[in-house]
Amino acid sequence: MKLHQQFLLLHSRFGGAESALTTLDELAKLLDCTPRNAANIVRSMSRNGWIAWESTRGRGRRSTLSFLAQAEDIAAQAMLQAINRKDVARAIGQIKIHRNSSTLQEHLQGRLLSYFGHHVETSNDRQIDTLRIPIRQPLHTVDPLYMNLLAESFVASHVFDGLVRRSDTGDDIKPGIAHAWDTDDSRRRWTFYLRKEVLFHHGKVLSADDVVYTFERLVRSPRRTLYSFIYKQIKTVRALNPTVVRFELEEPNELFLPFLCTSRAAIVPKDLNQLGSYRFGTEPVGTGPFKVTQMNETVCMMEAFGPCFQGRAHLDRVEIVHVPWAAEAMTGDGHRTGAAEGGSGSAPDQSSPFHVIPNASAGNSGWSRIHSETTVRKFVTCNTQKAGPLTDPALREHLFGCLEKVEESEGDSAEAAASGTRTSSEKAELPPSSSEQAPVLLRIATILPYKADAEALADALGRYGYDCEVSAVSPEEFKGEIRLESDLILFSLLRDQDEELRLYDSYRTMAEHVDAHTRIDIERLLSLVLREPNSEDRLQSLNKIESLLIRERNLHILSEKPLPTAYVPTVRGVTFNSQGWVNLRTLWFPPATAGE
Repeated sequence: MKLHQQFLLLHSRFGGAESALTTLDELAKLLDCTPRNAANIVRSMSRNGWIAWESTRGRGRRSTLSFLAQAEDIAAQAMLQAINRKDVARAIGQIKIHRNSSTLQEHLQGRLLSYFGHHVETSNDRQIDTLRIPIRQPLHTVDPLYMNLLAESFVASHVFDGLVRRSDTGDDIKPGIAHAWDTDDSRRRWTFYLRKEVLFHHGKVLSADDVVYTFERLVRSPRRTLYSFIYKQIKTVRALNPTVVRFELEEPNELFLPFLCTSRAAIVPKDLNQLGSYRFGTEPVGTGPFKVTQMNETVCMMEAFGPCFQGRAHLDRVEIVHVPWAAEAMTGDGHRTGAAEGGSGSAPDQSSPFHVIPNASAGNSGWSRIHSETTVRKFVTCNTQKAGPLTDPALREHLFGCLEKVEESEGDSAEAAASGTRTSSEKAELPPSSSEQAPVLLRIATILPYKADAEALADALGRYGYDCEVSAVSPEEFKGEIRLESDLILFSLLRDQDEELRLYDSYRTMAEHVDAHTRIDIERLLSLVLREPNSEDRLQSLNKIESLLIRERNLHILSEKPLPTAYVPTVRGVTFNSQGWVNLRTLWFPPATAGE
């Protein structure tokens, strides 16, 4: 690898001509080594047929260096070596180094793209199907208790199973590890009947004790995680026998069953403590169709688990590779999908190509594109619990009015900025209690993936007399006090099959930021949601909360966009999980036939 880099360095210095006159001393200085090492490097490149070196004897006399190999080929070789070692970050570094050469950069991008997508190997007359998927963020853990990112939840959904699951359409709830269930008239006691002989990846048979351990582990955890408001209401969970589990809830909760469909409620083995929670996050053991064989911050490799009770997956192997690179470079367009799962109302950050199944041989023009029903809503909320300017309803009215004007005149603003003039929208009145000399000071809190959105929001409000400071932290830090210390909170909501749960969780969090009168109204409507057995009526109550927050100028929706999914024409069995991401359980590629 180092020799490849040294060649490219020489080529960038001398490669403009067919040959160049130089000395070993000059090469040593360029390569940051001794003249003796420079001579060894020259000999190695000559043996490889990359260069020709005509040495001229005599002190101070110059030798002739000629390049026989193309820089594109040597750079591609270096990239392929990095890819084969799963060092994609280094491979991407190759492209960044040569960003000034558009031809070389396109060549290297093509090589990198060819690594991803569907690949076939044949062994003993058996076709082995491997799908390689790029992901922008590293995977830290897929432990259902500790995961924070949508990408981690995506992997967990293929490694673990829950007691129940969503149908492909999301309209109803289907059996999972439990083949049946019932509840009593109080809607507080739920009994689940487990399938027999369900195997974990390490060969142990699942029993009711594993289910009890899973939920007791959740309830005991002090962590504030997504949907904790539901599992913290579990009063008891008991194994009545090896295949029957009974839950007692503190109060009726019609979101309990939908919660059991989420990856947060995935069943883990009772003996995971033998590994330790930290190790379990990267060496997970579940009952799902794929088992993890390797996982670190660079790559997650999964192989099909043949004894899976739901049936074997069609794919044999899935490799999820961390690609810390802009999504447009991977996909050739601006469609991007993203990353955050934990926290309140979490959703993708529109910055990761995880969704895309690229295949360079197909080419962009050969891809079909479909949309799931999932959308991403970005919004900003006001923290009126903090003593500050946003406790004034008139100021909130002015602030959100400014945002609406920015959205209405976005095109005009861009044109005016280019010409150096001000638009009429920029001439709006300053905020109440403000002057040109004393702008209103606001702090905007968000998570790191949304930092650019928060900075754009701060810039827009700056035109109207607001002086905004952006604080962007990790999803884990965002669960702490930073939200209550800020004036505005920018986040997003994934509107997927779990929308009820996400809205409820999001509005519970927002209730902490509003005045007492609004909080009482929100909590009253949330209480109705928990007791309403009809999903349409529950959604109606949730919509009333949204209307209330918008009317009181505590919530402003910035955007709502669908999640795109690209796939090559040969892919079959495309379905979506509850988050609107491709379900690897059903995905398959037709085998190549003779004559094709």
